[in-house]
Amino acid sequence: MPFKELARLDKTVHEPARLAIMSALYACTIAEFLFLQELTGLTKGNLSCHLSKLEEAGLIEVDKHFIRKKIPQTTIRITPKGRSTMEAYWKKVDDIRSVIQQWRPVETTR
Repeated sequence: MPFKELARLDKTVHEPARLAIMSALYACTIAEFLFLQELTGLTKGNLSCHLSKLEEAGLIEVDKHFIRKKIPQTTIRITPKGRSTMEAYWKKVDDIRSVIQQWRPVETTR
């Protein structure tokens, strides 16, 4: 049943904010913190929390450094594990969608 498969989707990625972050990084490979914040609409604290969870799972790498020794910059990069996790996630979602699309509503006559 596809509905049981929906419940088995990777929770680390399936959470809406993390899915937005991972989808953006999958598309562009690397992004600055402020770009991801603008893109996702998350607060700094909320984005930081989600990035920490993704980093702990090995799906992203966070690099904090300074530009010209003065301006702090944080960049986030998707890892190879993160890329393969997203590919597996989207394949599973597509498989579920494919099964559900084959179902047709039963028409009743009254």
